[in-house]
Amino acid sequence: MNVNYLISILCLILWIVALVDCLKSNNSNKLVWVLVIILLPLLGSILYFLLGKSKA
Repeated sequence: MNVNYLISILCLILWIVALVDCLKSNNSNKLVWVLVIILLPLLGSILYFLLGKSKA
């Protein structure tokens, strides 16, 4: 299996998980985070999990 293929699949999974988690959350800035995750797929997903996800 090609390493690039595996990395691409993992990035896609991270993107989907971040988007679904953001849509299910009660975050007050949900629309902003959805746009960040969609427009910056890898970086937006990482930023969401580091900064945007509520720690509740």
